[in-house]
Amino acid sequence: MNQLRGKAWKFGDDIDTDAIIPARYLNTSEPRELAVHCMEDADPSFAGRVQPGDIIVAGKNFGCGSSREHAPIAIKAAGVSCVIAASFARIFYRNAFNIGLPIFESPEAAAKIQEGDEVAVDVESGTITNLTRHEQYRATPVPPFMQEIIAAGGLINYVARRLNG
Repeated sequence: MNQLRGKAWKFGDDIDTDAIIPARYLNTSEPRELAVHCMEDADPSFAGRVQPGDIIVAGKNFGCGSSREHAPIAIKAAGVSCVIAASFARIFYRNAFNIGLPIFESPEAAAKIQEGDEVAVDVESGTITNLTRHEQYRATPVPPFMQEIIAAGGLINYVARRLNG
């Protein structure tokens, strides 16, 4: 999982958890059901068009709002390989790693990547390559222990492996 690659889906600033997964669907925590409604209020066609491996690119304060884990679960279950944003709300940042969704903070990448661009991310180095525009950007690298959490599929799996290993 050192290299992620997919088509960019572009969103703006302050995409809150209600835009990621509307509150009217929070009567379930089933990932496949949440995925069907992922980003529905921001882009009603997103869940039907996103492909496995695609990448969400957004502006500042992505994931602001409530502390619900449903938001990163919906994104991951929709097949999104990672999220690149100028910045993340703190609670979303923690929840994303807790459920094993890789996220990368890069204001430059968030500003320059356009909808539909083909993007590759090197998880270890934090290098983001825009294959469409032939540009590279730097993201804050994910610390090795957090990479292990992502590789395990989230914090619960990581802890279970450590306890059993």
